[in-house]
Amino acid sequence: MGKIAVDIALLQQFEAGLDPRRPERSAIPARVLGYGEISTVIAMDHPAQADLAFKRMPMFRDEEEIVQYTRLYEEYVRVLQEDVGLRVAAGEMVHLPRTHAGHLVVYLVQERFPAGAIGNAIIHRLDAEERRQLVLAVLRELRKVFAFNREHRGRLELGIDGQISNWAVQPFDEAAGRPAGPYHLVYLDTTTPLLTREGVEQLNPELFLRSAPSFLVWLLRLLFLQDVMTRYYDFRKVIIDLIANFYKEQLPEMVPALVETANEFLAGEAADFQLSPLRVQEIRSYYQEDAWIWRLYLAFRTVDRELHHLTGRHYPYILPPAIRR
Repeated sequence: MGKIAVDIALLQQFEAGLDPRRPERSAIPARVLGYGEISTVIAMDHPAQADLAFKRMPMFRDEEEIVQYTRLYEEYVRVLQEDVGLRVAAGEMVHLPRTHAGHLVVYLVQERFPAGAIGNAIIHRLDAEERRQLVLAVLRELRKVFAFNREHRGRLELGIDGQISNWAVQPFDEAAGRPAGPYHLVYLDTTTPLLTREGVEQLNPELFLRSAPSFLVWLLRLLFLQDVMTRYYDFRKVIIDLIANFYKEQLPEMVPALVETANEFLAGEAADFQLSPLRVQEIRSYYQEDAWIWRLYLAFRTVDRELHHLTGRHYPYILPPAIRR
């Protein structure tokens, strides 16, 4: 894991002046690069840290939670790199002092890749065959993870979110907006370090619920938490999620070709996993249900933010805007 040069004092200043509702109007302006399950990815508008991406996590309740999470993150990245063989974005975990509102905030600071090199951006610059080849390259990286899991089943297994936005292409020609010749993939999404040891999930599942409205926590815990915690350990479901993401990226015409590509992969390079073929209707139904759930969830979070505002309480989370689906 490479070392990242983080200006801690500047990061503290940034957090102290952050406006979660309008990050671009913060004391040190920020631009949101992406939204994850438990983090928001921010670019700080400051020349000293322009080459870094800041994944902000304000959901910890005490120091012990942070220590446990940091250890798990480090183990997850180590196993991905050294044992599985994935390239992982270099990063440093930074724990800030408790804020004036009482929140403990942790940042994962990662090397920042050109915006066009991220998977969900680059697919809009590629032709259909190049997109298919990119997805095939992701499938080959995912196979490494699930081959490791099969070999270590019941002892040590990893979950992974393989959707296209979690990968960067390197090397990348920024002027052309395309890969610079033969490329490799770098995995970005390490803030959800899903790892089971002796069959027991090591990531505290309650972290997924911290940003949820209090009036929804019991329902989410009952209906959805188990699925969130297990779907990324299922090779077939991870592939479905990867292809379904092309609906979100407004490229529905690619789905049939990608289903065909995935099925060829499952029948060939991944035949030893004996997974059943995918169907276009299955991908569509999965996406429609997932999109409905997240749309509703975001609506409730927006209501919760307004309730915090009306009652004079600080709301520490940065919410995504309405997403075109």
